[in-house]
Formats: sequence, C-alpha cells, structure tokens
Amino acid sequence: MDICLGDTLVMKKEHPCGSKQWKVLRTGADFRLKCLGCGHEIMVPRFKAEKNIRQVIKNISTE
Repeated sequence: MDICLGDTLVMKKEHPCGSKQWKVLRTGADFRLKCLGCGHEIMVPRFKAEKNIRQVIKNISTE
C-alpha cells in the first residue's frame, strides 16, 4: 500500500471522538497518525493500520 506523509486515512472504526479520518505524520515500520477530529496522536504498527484502512486520500502537494 502506497501511503505517504500528509495523506489522510479513512479508517473502518471511528475514534472515540467520532472522527474516522487520520493524517499521516510519519511512515516506516510504524505510522504516527493524528486524529483530525480531536488532534490526538498515536503510533500504530504498519500491518495493523493497513488492515483497518478504508480509503486513502492523497495529499496533492507531496506528489
């Protein structure tokens, strides 16, 4: 899966704040994601994040 910095991920499950959208702040073996609803940041292993992604919204400025 081709996920770059600045992309927005729409996940299958929603965050407790109600948002399903996360911004990618770091990639690698782990992803650092920022919730676009409340601003909470988490680190998630790549395989776990990729399993829960419903849609990737590409950031136009990074391409």
